[in-house]
Amino acid sequence: MKLLRALAAIVLPLTVFAAKKPAADRYETFRSKSTPLKLDDASYSKLTAAPRDYSVAVILTALQPKFGCTLCRDFQPEWELLSKSWTRGDKNGESRLLFGTLDFVDGKGTFQSLQLQTAPVFLLFHPTTGPNAKADLAPTRLDFAMGPQSAEQIHAFISRHLPEGPHPKVVRPFNWTRIITVTTGVLGAITLFTVAAPYILPILQNRNLWAAISIILVLLFTSGHMFNHIRKVPYVSGDGKGGISYFAAGFQTQYGLETQIVAAIYGILSFATISLALKVPRIADPKVQQLMVLVWAGVLFFGYSFLLSVFRIKNGGYPFWLPPF
Repeated sequence: MKLLRALAAIVLPLTVFAAKKPAADRYETFRSKSTPLKLDDASYSKLTAAPRDYSVAVILTALQPKFGCTLCRDFQPEWELLSKSWTRGDKNGESRLLFGTLDFVDGKGTFQSLQLQTAPVFLLFHPTTGPNAKADLAPTRLDFAMGPQSAEQIHAFISRHLPEGPHPKVVRPFNWTRIITVTTGVLGAITLFTVAAPYILPILQNRNLWAAISIILVLLFTSGHMFNHIRKVPYVSGDGKGGISYFAAGFQTQYGLETQIVAAIYGILSFATISLALKVPRIADPKVQQLMVLVWAGVLFFGYSFLLSVFRIKNGGYPFWLPPF
């Protein structure tokens, strides 16, 4: 009898110590594994089981292509970046936070018990024992209703709900591909400009080219192009008699073709004025010069006559006009 009591006194503390050791070392056991932890129903239940003196951040996702969850696949690299950055920044485990991933394929029972119809869903479990314990055992939930989330956004969400302590920042890897691409593009552009400069610079420095571009832009915008773009006006309209109306009466409406006709008139008048001022004086033959003066003066006269007739359509009370329009 004394021998049995002695054996019981020796074995009982060992069994109690063996029973308590897994619960006490559960955080260290999971922490020793690679992050984020790849979970299934059993490991999820064990990781989140109470009592626990640590926090758990779990993403419930559906990564298989057959589920068609594009948001899940897009967020997974951000989730892995967050978990690895946090783990590297908290080497001593002072924040006592574990990261896990539960895919629908491995955790159908968990999805059903939580009555989840969508993915991904983020859950943050708080400690149930210790100085940072919370009375509410329900995890803090974050749905992705607002669209994709970045690692920095989830980091901010976790930091708001964790107690004071180390909150390691997200450290993104250096994007060498982008640096190389930008550098190659810049060097290529410099090389192209250096080679093509002798051919391009004379064109860019040509005053006639810029004058032509300026005239085109002035004619385009003074004819009402921005009005058409803003109001979305029709190109033409019927006149109510089976025909087509090219000009709209009144100053609050116009047609697309109308602005093109007005721009063409402005262009003809501009070209005639420039020719009279620059080209005609350089003609050496007096008779040809006199003829060109008459020709361009006639173009100006008929152009302004047509322009006044269009203006009378827009403003019916305008009293002036020029023949023949």
